[in-house]
Amino acid sequence: MSTYMAKNETVDRNWYVVDAAGKTLGRLASEIAQYIRGKHKPTFTPHVDMGDYVVVINAEKVKLTGKKWDDKKHYSHTNYPGGIKEVTYRELRDKDPEFIIEKAVKGMLPHNKLGRQMIKKLKVYSGSNHPHQAQEPKKLEL
Repeated sequence: MSTYMAKNETVDRNWYVVDAAGKTLGRLASEIAQYIRGKHKPTFTPHVDMGDYVVVINAEKVKLTGKKWDDKKHYSHTNYPGGIKEVTYRELRDKDPEFIIEKAVKGMLPHNKLGRQMIKKLKVYSGSNHPHQAQEPKKLEL
């Protein structure tokens, strides 16, 4: 008996919707990353994109514990000398709440071509509405 290896053509993808209201960021992101990667499936194959699509709603209502809203910072660089920028997560939530969840999930996926392909299956929205009703996503309780 040989080990089963899934192929891209045989992967069955589902759509799930997750409500981020009141959920802790890291715990939510790790569960979402498992579904995007496909590790919840019994036919999981590490070198194949087996994951499902995940739609996250209410991204602006996600929680951070402690004083992380003011202490945790996001850094970016303009590639010019002295061009480092830092923004607290409170400012980031007010400006772009979707980015917080996208960044957390992306950090939990493989850092290669496969991970860049997987992150495209994550759809994050700040309100409770999303344009993916036609895919009939199932409600996922995390």
